[in-house]
Amino acid sequence: MIRRTTLVASIALTALALPALAQDSGTLKKIKDSGTATMGVRESSGGLSFTLGDGKFAGFHVELCQRALADVQKQLGMAKLDIKYQPVTSQNRIPLMQNGTVDIECGSTTNNATRQKDVSFAATTYVEEVRIAVKANSGITSIGQLNGKNVATTTGTTSVQHLRKHERATGVNFNEVFGKDHADSFLLLESGRADAFVMDGQILAGNIAKSKNPGDFKIVGEVLSVEPIAIMVRKDDPAFKKAVDNSLAAMMKSGEMAKIYDKWFMQPIPPTNTRIGLPASDATRAAWASPNDKPMEDYARK
Repeated sequence: MIRRTTLVASIALTALALPALAQDSGTLKKIKDSGTATMGVRESSGGLSFTLGDGKFAGFHVELCQRALADVQKQLGMAKLDIKYQPVTSQNRIPLMQNGTVDIECGSTTNNATRQKDVSFAATTYVEEVRIAVKANSGITSIGQLNGKNVATTTGTTSVQHLRKHERATGVNFNEVFGKDHADSFLLLESGRADAFVMDGQILAGNIAKSKNPGDFKIVGEVLSVEPIAIMVRKDDPAFKKAVDNSLAAMMKSGEMAKIYDKWFMQPIPPTNTRIGLPASDATRAAWASPNDKPMEDYARK
């Protein structure tokens, strides 16, 4: 009888330990063993992720990731978690995720079917519209007026592809000029080397807000595409993805995410104390109401 009771107790303890064992792998194990988590951040992705200088970063997605990692720290029972910030670009963000350099990417990455082959995405936290920024005195108001013009975009992004595929771009021939990051692409527009800058609307709005003369620019033309923007994590690591998703879902449900959004998009923000002034769209609020990780293709018009 004693031996049987001991065996039953042993089985029960093993069952209780299974959830913990599920965490003892992948990114959760890496974070717990090292005591650190490396966050991939962008230097000029509008209100989502930007640099403050001196190795400091801020923005809507940066704060969401900080809060998610704080929840991971609690889940793992860690007394301390050191967060390191690794600047990434549109070109290297996926390779740096795949090779383990960054554990969570908190920038402005579109969740699409192609990228889902290489990485995973947490629940959508921002739904973007790709637009066109021009000089206010340019006279450009639509895609058709880009014929023969120089159009800037950032290397490694999909924005110009969407422009070329747009039904109103038929017969429109323009020259692509590339910036190494969003700030560089905006500089091409600002300096006159480009006649337009095609990119996510909030990135355009953020760069305009931080420019020397915001009134010199405007966002015009047709919406080129609607894209779900999400925090990126490693592929085939369901335990870490679930931890991040659970944290984000809690913020969505409590209304905290809406407050964080308001902080970064509707209030003056550092380093220049300017206001982006971009209210959360209906599509973004719908994503908060029904958390999901659907790719961009699911948003395409049928």
